[in-house]
Amino acid sequence: MAAVRVANATWTGDLMSGSGIVSASTSGAFTDLGVSWAARTEESNGKTSPEELIAAAHASCFCMALSAGLGRAGTPPEKLEVSATVTFEQVEGGFKVASSALAVTGTVPGLDAAAFTAAAEGAKDGCPISGALKGNVELSVEATLEG
Repeated sequence: MAAVRVANATWTGDLMSGSGIVSASTSGAFTDLGVSWAARTEESNGKTSPEELIAAAHASCFCMALSAGLGRAGTPPEKLEVSATVTFEQVEGGFKVASSALAVTGTVPGLDAAAFTAAAEGAKDGCPISGALKGNVELSVEATLEG
């Protein structure tokens, strides 16, 4: 069974002075989030960007993948805190999403730091959003085990 999700965006005006909105149409979890070129390349000023939305998708997907992997190994996590830092940069010929750097801090009883790092690397390589980015975007993960 395929899961289908829909988001919609509307843009008004030219790239530099125009602006738009983006909404999660399937879930309704967010509606009419403002987007603009300035928010994408300078300061966000309360607006989002495609890269911030990719970062949210990557962080949440990675959490699920790592939790699943740790659970399968018999060491389910008590807590995982993940940030994804997506870099959008100017390159020859335009702009590109260059990297997504994941950082995870976890509380996982019965696991040592080396095993946690290995599980995090596996989740980075195995999460579906990583798969969508792989080959086009540099992916990395930094893992810290607490407790």
